[in-house]
Amino acid sequence: MNFSGISASELPIYIKEQETRELSCEGCLNGEALDFDFTMAFQPLIDLSQKCTFGFEGLVRGLNNEPAHTVISQVTAQNVYKFDQSCRVKAIALAAEAKIKERLSINFMPGAVYKPNICIRTTLAAADKYGFPREQITFEVVEEEKIADTAHLQNIIDYYKEIGFKVAIDDFGSGFANLDWLAKLAPDSIKIDMSLIREIDTSNRKTLIVKALAELCSALNIDVLAEGVETKAERDTLAELNIVKQQGYFFSPPLFETFPSVPEEKFN
Repeated sequence: MNFSGISASELPIYIKEQETRELSCEGCLNGEALDFDFTMAFQPLIDLSQKCTFGFEGLVRGLNNEPAHTVISQVTAQNVYKFDQSCRVKAIALAAEAKIKERLSINFMPGAVYKPNICIRTTLAAADKYGFPREQITFEVVEEEKIADTAHLQNIIDYYKEIGFKVAIDDFGSGFANLDWLAKLAPDSIKIDMSLIREIDTSNRKTLIVKALAELCSALNIDVLAEGVETKAERDTLAELNIVKQQGYFFSPPLFETFPSVPEEKFN
């Protein structure tokens, strides 16, 4: 365990949290089940330069298309690992059933990954079982809380990349993710948070911030995608900043257990 940056008073709590994660991890591998079920909706990721959909992000939904929060509200410290693993399996199974050739983006919570080499087994088994190529999978780091142990997160990302997955940082520009993550974690890509994208066509400050971030990522060989695009004006402003990979309701909302097609006019 890495205790750097943890005070003496916090140490017993930290150790207990790690033990809980390990037990949860072992429980999942031993086949313990969640006491609730869920499924996925999918939203397309598009590339304006190629005029194509290059991927889909899997988003949690209830079995009757209830919103994500109704499912996530049932996640606890005891079942977070099993939930994280179940999300991966469901997304892969649905993608394989639909025979998609595009990338599949799966969200993961760093706090649910105790040991990367153990926690990835379920994902690899699902990819093998359903015949879905691991090189088509991107893991998106989701911040549910502040990540104090960035060394642990770096270990996860390094391991995932080593075995053939891509890794993205979701919601960049909001929450706790900051510029030092680009240096420490070296992700394959980032998704710029919608708070910076909304009405960017009328905000010079947002335009300057996003432009600078895109140029920095380009120099670091990190791909950039803008999420939350809702209007043609936002789409075009981002394209002028050379951010051609985008996601949002302008192209398509997430659709329940469906991989949406984007109308041709949305690219023009």
